[in-house]
Order: sequence, then structure tokens, then C-alpha cells
Amino acid sequence: MTIHTLTQQLADDVDALLFGGKVAQVYNPLRYAEKPHTRYLDRFGKGKKKILFLGMNPGPWGMAQTGVPFGEIAAVTEWLGINDKVSKPFHEHPKRPVTGFACTRSEVSGRRLWGLFSSRFSTPDKFFRDHYVANYCPLVFMEDSGKNFTPDKLPKAESAPLYEACDRHLTGLIELMEPEYLIGVGNFALKRLEKIVQNNDTIRRKNPVTASILHPSPASPAANRGWDSAVLEKMSAIGAWQE
Repeated sequence: MTIHTLTQQLADDVDALLFGGKVAQVYNPLRYAEKPHTRYLDRFGKGKKKILFLGMNPGPWGMAQTGVPFGEIAAVTEWLGINDKVSKPFHEHPKRPVTGFACTRSEVSGRRLWGLFSSRFSTPDKFFRDHYVANYCPLVFMEDSGKNFTPDKLPKAESAPLYEACDRHLTGLIELMEPEYLIGVGNFALKRLEKIVQNNDTIRRKNPVTASILHPSPASPAANRGWDSAVLEKMSAIGAWQE
């Protein structure tokens, strides 16, 4: 199983799901932003990794535009060196257009995350030698107003098949990369990682360190009070990064 096979299977699995209630529109950037996402996989997703960072799902001005996890435009183009053609979702919400790398909005979470990584590791090759960044769920959910809707708010009848597909992909990714540290970017991702470890004998026997870092969202007051310092302290405390 390759990372490309895992990704294709995930894209197929989530495309088959239906959502209702408050969810008015769903984007799958694995489809319409396939070119930059594939570039990301080709350049940075090969081989074993020491540390896996896991987010929840794409942000409207990040991966929803670029196909790269936490993919703030400037970080993806200037640091990761990715700037491939992005198409349009099959159905596009009028208040959430996908303009790809022409997007003028900046996703703060991605700017903070990749900003820390670039300041500590200087080049992508140095970072991705031992690290990888992924999202648990590849889908973007929107309410009728265009407001972002996160997968943790889905009713169980809809979240259960979604989580099953995402768990299957995440399990395959961990088995492929064999990381020593599984880091949830926020508590939702941490809980999904903990469940994977608990339910998979092969992964559990390798005893990876499972922890979380503060989510870099500007909606978090704690993240707005020195997110970089909090992450550096946590990564040092669990032995993942040494000063």
C-alpha cells in the first residue's frame, strides 16, 4: 500500500457519503485540488517519519484552496514550493469560492503552523526528513450561510461512516510511516489518534507517544498568547524536539 493508494481510497470513500442537516455544501479538495495535493505527497510523503502531526479537516482559506494540509497560500508557495493548478468543486458555494493560489485570504492557523516549522527547520527537506503533516478528514463542510462547519458537530449517523473511512486511512498512514510520535493539532485529532492506537494491535505494540499541541486557530485565546512558545514547550516536554 502506498500513500497515493491510501489517498485515492479515502477520496473514493468520502465521495460516497451523504450529509444533511446544517451541512449545505461539501468540498473534497482531494479531487479539485488533486494536482497540488499529489505534489505534496510526492515531495514530502515518502518514507518513514519520526513525527506525524494531525489536524482535523481543511480550513476554508487553507487546504480548501491549495490541497495542502494547513495550506496557507504564502507558506505553500514560498516555503513548500507548490503552486499547481486548482480546479473548482463540482458544486461551489457562492460565499465560499475556490480560487486556488489566487486566493487573497490568509489562513492564520496555517500561517502559524508552517511559520513555526520553517523558523525551526529552515528548509522543507529538513522538516520532512522526520515529520509529516496530515488532516484526519479531507472534507470541507459549510452551512447555508457559508459558515464553516466542523466534522465533530455532525450527527452520529453521518459521522460514523465518515470516521470509519478516515480511521482506515489514518491507520494505513501510521502503518506506512511508523512514526514514534503521534501529535494531534488540537483535542479532536488527539482523540482520533488515541482510538487508532487503542484499536490496532500492530500500532499499539510499537507504543508511539501520543500527545496534542494547542490548535493554532485565532479563535483560541490561548493560541493568541504565544502559540509558538506553547508548542515548543510541549514538543520538548514529550522528548520529540530537543533544544
